[in-house]
Amino acid sequence: MTLLVPIMMAALTILPAYLATMDDKEERTIAVYDPTGLVLNQLESNEFTEFHYIPKQEFQELSKNFNSDKYYAILHIPANIVTTSRAEMISDKQVTFDIKNLVTNRIEKIIEGEKRKQVVDETGVPDLEKKLAATKTNITVETIKLGEEGKAVKSSTEIAMAIGYASGFLIYMFVFIYGTMVMKGVMEEKSSRIVEVIISSVKPFQLLFGKIVGIGLVGLTQIAIWIILGTAIISGVAAFVGQGSAETAVHAQNIMSGSGMEQMASASPAAQNKVAEIIGMIGNLNIPLIIFALFFYFICGFILYASLMGAIGAAVDSDEDAQQIMLPVTMPLIFSIIILFAVAKNPEGPLAFWASMIPLTSPVSMMVRIPFGVPAWEIILSMSLLLATILGTIWMAGKIYRTGILMYGKKVSLKEIAKWLFYKN
Repeated sequence: MTLLVPIMMAALTILPAYLATMDDKEERTIAVYDPTGLVLNQLESNEFTEFHYIPKQEFQELSKNFNSDKYYAILHIPANIVTTSRAEMISDKQVTFDIKNLVTNRIEKIIEGEKRKQVVDETGVPDLEKKLAATKTNITVETIKLGEEGKAVKSSTEIAMAIGYASGFLIYMFVFIYGTMVMKGVMEEKSSRIVEVIISSVKPFQLLFGKIVGIGLVGLTQIAIWIILGTAIISGVAAFVGQGSAETAVHAQNIMSGSGMEQMASASPAAQNKVAEIIGMIGNLNIPLIIFALFFYFICGFILYASLMGAIGAAVDSDEDAQQIMLPVTMPLIFSIIILFAVAKNPEGPLAFWASMIPLTSPVSMMVRIPFGVPAWEIILSMSLLLATILGTIWMAGKIYRTGILMYGKKVSLKEIAKWLFYKN
């Protein structure tokens, strides 16, 4: 471990950065509908993001039947963008943070340039510096997600990113904390020799699995309480505000209609209640799937790592030895938290995909992706691989536990632990 630790730490630092650069190489085409002509031919395409301008007729057709194979999203520049500083991105999926940020920055520069041109063209303008400073523009790009049959709901990249990040970090924290509790409990029973009395009544595997289930239920109860309290708080705020999420969904649907687009020009963004809008966008997420996935990946992730940590606790006699062996086991879990932000920024990239498929990292990485919308086959494959890995891990942990739990005064190596897997006992 003295030789391996520097190599592992270097890999944890360099590998995520390298994999994150691979995510930027996915080519996307964004359709742009600009009836104002303000950004026409001014949105610069880069190596991986191309802007394609479309006429009104094609925009209306795509709004009803979005062709995701051709375009990643549709960028709509409203007629009142200069006064409202708002634009729209329409897609059949949740727009990623990187794409939204790129589009926002490009539009802001164009609008600021247009405002500065108007100021400079004026003659005899007093306080020119103040007027130029007033041209600073902060554009808000509203994302609208098209569901089945062209149904439009208002979405938020930031909210999906926050929920995914929080869910992934929650699983990481609980798996790490409660998995370590399993290891500490096994080590305590072994060092006090009380395990010699316990295994006279139960099998070693039953003892290990009972400890995992008991501690896991504690963590599961705590997560359930947090979800119930969080839901109660959000419901209370929604009732206090007096506006439901349905109003926001209807507003987004009206925007997609021809009359709604015209009414948008006269609508005042200050009249919209931001709290109700946020609650409405949270309600538009697939909340049942998110909650189910949170419980599933917590239970499976905990069983996976708790089994390994329980086996470590049975194999060693001291905390120092446990820390040495635990590092390679927990390295994938640490890796998943290091790449958490990169996965949240681009949940469709290769880094996010493979991290959500590999069982040792999928409990954290897949939870980050689910609020953005993940194909059903990817979720099923990820869960299946995780369940299959758990079966193998439980078998392996049981073999190590029954051999190491009654072994005292001997420092074991990873090579010797590997031999225990083939003992017939």
